[in-house]
Amino acid sequence: MIARKTRHPVLDRLRWPIGLTRAGMLAEQVTRGFWPVWSVVLAVLGALMLGVQDLVAPWVVWTIAVLAALAVLVFVLRGLWRFHWPHRAEAIERLDRTMPGRPIQAVLDDQVIGAEDAASRTVWQAHQMRMQTRARMARAVRPDLRVSARDPFGLRYMALLTFLVALLFGSLWKVSSVSELTPGGVAHAAAGPSWEGWVEPPSYTGLPVLYLADIAEDAFAAPSGSRITLRLYGEPGAFDVSESLSSAPLPQTNEPTSEGYDFTLEQSGELSIDGQGGRRWQITMLPDAMPEIDATGPAETSALGAFTMPFSARDDYEVMMARATITLDLDRVDRRYGLSMDPEPRPQIDIDLPLPVARNRQDFEEVLIEDFSEHAWANLPVTITLSAEDAAGNIGTSPAHEIDLAARHFFDPMAAAVIEQRRDLLWNRDNAGRVAQVMRAMTHRPEGLFKRETNYLRMRFILRRIEALSAYGVTDEQRDEIAEALWELALQLEEGTLADALERMRQAQERLSEAMKNGASDAEIARLMEELRQATRDYMQQLERQFAQENRGNQTDQPDQGQRDENTMTMTQDDIQRMMDRIQELMEQGRMAEAQQALDEFQQMMENMRMTEGQGGQGQSPGEQAMEGLNETLREQQGLSDQAFRDLQEQFNPGARAGESQGNEGRSGGQGRGQSHEGQGGQGQGQDGEEQGGGGQSGPGGQDLGQSLADRQQALRRQLEQQRGALPGAGTEEGDAARDALDRAGRAMDGAEDALRRDDLPGAIDKQAEAMENLREGMRNLGEALAQGRRDRNQGQQGQNPENFAGQGQTDPLGRNLKGQIGDGENMLQGEDVYRRARDLLDEIRRRSGEQTRPEEERNYLERLLDRF
Repeated sequence: MIARKTRHPVLDRLRWPIGLTRAGMLAEQVTRGFWPVWSVVLAVLGALMLGVQDLVAPWVVWTIAVLAALAVLVFVLRGLWRFHWPHRAEAIERLDRTMPGRPIQAVLDDQVIGAEDAASRTVWQAHQMRMQTRARMARAVRPDLRVSARDPFGLRYMALLTFLVALLFGSLWKVSSVSELTPGGVAHAAAGPSWEGWVEPPSYTGLPVLYLADIAEDAFAAPSGSRITLRLYGEPGAFDVSESLSSAPLPQTNEPTSEGYDFTLEQSGELSIDGQGGRRWQITMLPDAMPEIDATGPAETSALGAFTMPFSARDDYEVMMARATITLDLDRVDRRYGLSMDPEPRPQIDIDLPLPVARNRQDFEEVLIEDFSEHAWANLPVTITLSAEDAAGNIGTSPAHEIDLAARHFFDPMAAAVIEQRRDLLWNRDNAGRVAQVMRAMTHRPEGLFKRETNYLRMRFILRRIEALSAYGVTDEQRDEIAEALWELALQLEEGTLADALERMRQAQERLSEAMKNGASDAEIARLMEELRQATRDYMQQLERQFAQENRGNQTDQPDQGQRDENTMTMTQDDIQRMMDRIQELMEQGRMAEAQQALDEFQQMMENMRMTEGQGGQGQSPGEQAMEGLNETLREQQGLSDQAFRDLQEQFNPGARAGESQGNEGRSGGQGRGQSHEGQGGQGQGQDGEEQGGGGQSGPGGQDLGQSLADRQQALRRQLEQQRGALPGAGTEEGDAARDALDRAGRAMDGAEDALRRDDLPGAIDKQAEAMENLREGMRNLGEALAQGRRDRNQGQQGQNPENFAGQGQTDPLGRNLKGQIGDGENMLQGEDVYRRARDLLDEIRRRSGEQTRPEEERNYLERLLDRF
């Protein structure tokens, strides 16, 4: 019926769906009949674009070409034989089959039965109208272009992939090289065989790779150690390669291959490729210069007794490592008294020199800072030799400098004598008898020699210890133990205790106050003021040393807390200096009453500091105890994270730990002590790992000698849970924020434990970092809660005793006290303003340090501030 009626008004309205369906049927016939043809064409074209014809013999190319042409001819004939041109009636039939009820066929049908009956015609017309409406909704049939049944191995996709790869990495110009394979071809006669060559400088030079075919000159230069690669294409014997650049002769090859030659540039010479289209170059080798390093100033002793020596280093590319080697200069030693014996063998001192982190290492200056005060060679003649190594392994050394190993000097006669006996004992343990004899003479009549009786008793104890050990021989451990005891005794004799320093400062304050009351001369007041300055400096230094001794070994595990304590001490010294400058200024102006008032405030501030220090760890409030416990937890978590990171390094690079000490730069651009930026970086937990649980050695399987990292993480999680339960400040906003932060830290610890048990070290490190961040946030919130509580208490005390705070509310717009009064300004910023202001200041410093238009001196100062804080 459809074949007889292909013209109808309904069909005219469906001409687009019918036409698209017919085109799809045509596409099906072409795809199914000729897919092998375009598969073969794409595969051959892709191979030609990739230059395969240049890599094989010509007969192979022609054989493949003939086979490909035959395959295309066969597939074309086969496709034509099976090809069927789709008719319009077939397209209408396919379109009609896609709709329910075959509406197109129904529209084209005629009524045969009941045509004379009016009711029957009415029904028929209604049926026709319904079918026409349904036919108008026809849509073109999607063609079925799948040929997977005819190509079960996916050969068409392989051909398409080859062509796409050729489009990305090949070139259409290479297709024309097929004409060179024809007998007598013009291109073949002109070009002949081909070759390629590259000169690749060492990676540390940063120089680009040279392509020999692009070098028009006959001579050029290349760095020493450059790798020269040649690739030859064509018939065997087409080229003859010779070179005088390396020490090893080139291998001889007789096979047509693209392997070519690889050798290293070791000397200047000639490289030639003899043959049709060959080249010849004179290559000059640029030698890798030895790095240079030397001291730029004398070795000196810093205020705290540290050895300092500036040095400079340079290299034509980059200095990778620098070291200082110190040996005892026995010929210059004054061989008298305890040094008359031959010294015990001691290894030379090897120290990694600090290198720049952000700056270029091609030419730089740095400062070596190391404390040798406790070494056996302290203040003795030594020779120091500096060495630098570049990436090529060249090592340059400086001349040997004859110096004295600068270390701390002791000015108290008794302390200096103790240090001398300590040096003699370390020089040779056979001096133990002589040391005991001298110390017995020193303690024979102790009246007036010792400021404190405990120092005398301590020396007598050390004396009896030496006498007891010398009778049976002193071991290395016993010698070091006695040397450490003598060092601590000398420090006590030289500096005294914190109470001694405070007493000297109080006496200086009293003498200055008495002089001001009695109308002393300006010269006398200036002398007493300088005495007060010196006593105050001694007290602050002693306070800092005591703080460092009490917290020794904890700075590595708690870098943030250590940095905060250091900054607080620096700010206190600055405040004290400004207050004393103000006192002296008032006295010079003759304003003695105001100067006396400022001195009274200074005495009160120092007394408060003494009371705070005297409390030590006794009588701490619950908040301070909680803060101390969280500090300990943070240190232990840092130690676990460091251990997990070292285990991860060992998994992927067993030699990683050997290079951990390479980045031993200090914070202030070279003023380090052979340590990394965050404490004792390269050493990990080696010094106190057994006590803190953060270091220790690792055994097989990533476990410590005591217990696994996962078990330690679990124990730390339980400890944090106990601390969170006893946390003060419940019901306050800051206290609740601290609890929430610690709860997040606990969940992160649980995740770290689970990752450790699954040997997922990267995941564990991420969770541990999250736990430490939440711990720090909790500590900040707890600190704000404690500070808020103190402010509330101070406000209550101020309401009860207003006379104690008279005048403190009278400040200028900058927060400074009026009427010449000096205050500590602790109320200028309160609460969250402290942290906000600190962040704003750091952001402003970073912004200004990045502005290249500012003077270099200002930018260097800003960078030092950033390194400090």
